Amino acid sequence: MQHLIGVIRQSGINPVVCINSFYTDTKDEIAIVRKAAEAAGARCAMSSHWADGGDGALELADVVKEACEDKGDFKFLYPNEMKLRERVEKIAKVVYGADGVSWTPDALAKAKKFEADPKYDEYATMMVKTHLSLTHDPTLKGVPKGWSLPIRDILIYSGAKFLCPCAGAISLMPGTSSNPAFRRVDVDVKTGKVTGLF
Repeated sequence: MQHLIGVIRQSGINPVVCINSFYTDTKDEIAIVRKAAEAAGARCAMSSHWADGGDGALELADVVKEACEDKGDFKFLYPNEMKLRERVEKIAKVVYGADGVSWTPDALAKAKKFEADPKYDEYATMMVKTHLSLTHDPTLKGVPKGWSLPIRDILIYSGAKFLCPCAGAISLMPGTSSNPAFRRVDVDVKTGKVTGLF
């Protein structure tokens, strides 16, 4: 969290950290997270909207409103003219903390092809990577040092104008269990009451 607060602050924005407080969280745990977020330079709010609806998000709403009133000095991580491989290198080093990037031969060939074709100049770069780590490896926690981000493929979404470098062995299709929770959710059409959410 502290690493990502620093990344956001580099863009000229003072971030807001929302602590999603659940009934299993202790006051001490919440205080530790709040202290760490504030020490890194972020505003912090606790929210229990999952249990209390809108009333549980009032502190968060106030803190976000306060943050929106700040005069920002926003700057992008890289200029739009920067080539794809340079973008990925910048993202890997600044956002994820990598030492660099390694490309498979197929991914490198695709990157060169996209860079050579001016129609892709305005495409945004959207990284495909696990959310469980700053790295490509979901088992590496914290802010690892001394690693390289492996790019194995680049997906293209022409409708959205996205080039999506894929890091590591991430599954691109979300899976569900053999008995997903949505099967237990229902709405009584006469009363509007929803059942099966909890």
